[in-house]
Amino acid sequence: MANIQKRGKNSYFFTVYVKNPVTGENERETMTYKVTEEMSPKKLEKHLLMEYQKFEEEVKSGEYVSASKITVKQFSDLWVTNYVDTLEGSTYNNHLSKLKHHILPVIGEKQIQSVSSLQLINLLKNLKRVDKSDKPLSLRFKQDTYLTLKSIFKFACKWGFIKKNPMDAVEKPQQKSEVRKVVNCYDEDEVHNLLLLAEKELPHWRIYIILLLTTGLRRGESLGLEWSDIDLDNGIIDVRENITIGKHGKPVIKSTKSKSSDRLISIPKHVVIELREYKKEWLKLRNDDAWIEEKREWLFCNSTGKHFYPTTPTTFWMRFTKRANVRHIRLHDLRHTSATLLIAQGIHAKIISERLGHKKISTTMDIYGHALRSADRAAADSFDKFFAEKISN
Repeated sequence: MANIQKRGKNSYFFTVYVKNPVTGENERETMTYKVTEEMSPKKLEKHLLMEYQKFEEEVKSGEYVSASKITVKQFSDLWVTNYVDTLEGSTYNNHLSKLKHHILPVIGEKQIQSVSSLQLINLLKNLKRVDKSDKPLSLRFKQDTYLTLKSIFKFACKWGFIKKNPMDAVEKPQQKSEVRKVVNCYDEDEVHNLLLLAEKELPHWRIYIILLLTTGLRRGESLGLEWSDIDLDNGIIDVRENITIGKHGKPVIKSTKSKSSDRLISIPKHVVIELREYKKEWLKLRNDDAWIEEKREWLFCNSTGKHFYPTTPTTFWMRFTKRANVRHIRLHDLRHTSATLLIAQGIHAKIISERLGHKKISTTMDIYGHALRSADRAAADSFDKFFAEKISN
């Protein structure tokens, strides 16, 4: 079998010649095939011939694309089918979005073996928003695109389509040292005003705003709460589940993302009173004919008892701030507001870190560094009263 040559102990080299319909010349396609099980010589010969015929058929039908010629677009189809489709939630959606809007339009038609590190560096450097190209992208967005590229080329290397990974020489986008993002949040006066305005809202939205301000819960964590997670006698919330957007926009209910996210949060006595009152309203809703939920007792739900869709609180928040003429910040910034209020009251960063579900206290220190430094300055200034008293005496 001249077109099947042995190259190693269990490795064989297949060669197929096919005529190019344009030039009329014979072109060669090759493939290395590895035998993974022990066979008798006769069975091995038959097996190799069968695999060779499969390869020959793919080549002559035009379906075969060699690793040396496969484009980023063609490989990305394999990557999505064999890896991305196994993922869930935001990771799945982020990969597909970055691939479709920012990676394939730039390097999709390039052969994956020819993509250089410099091309990938320039891709990340020149990223632009699809909707508003004149507005800058967030660091998080650039880092997410970097992670998608890293995953693509990691598997291209792992699966034998490239020998050297060009992403090895590409650095993850970092915040410039001289620029530190300051979190956007409400001050104490704005929080007082917000709570007064929340009194006019429907019971579930009033409680929703109060909980986010006093616990620092993430949106998905708040939607994943059931009444069984609320210990009203001891004033404790058990954060165990998270509701996010999964594949094809469908909600996904899953456990919190890490041990640090799975946590117990103490709540103020006033919030316990609010929750007891809210539960009375919730029980009235459950007794209504529209109620269909039988298995779960979601704290925040619609009239049927089903949990809210993950983006519903964000939609409410945007409409509420506009209607109430409140300075608009992101719904997630209520979490930041909760943290900065605690810092202003002198609560230790370790406690705040645990309430927020941060894996490391360094995350808390990094995000709220400015507020912590201000609190430290206030702490230092508080000693002035001792010296003032000494001087006056």
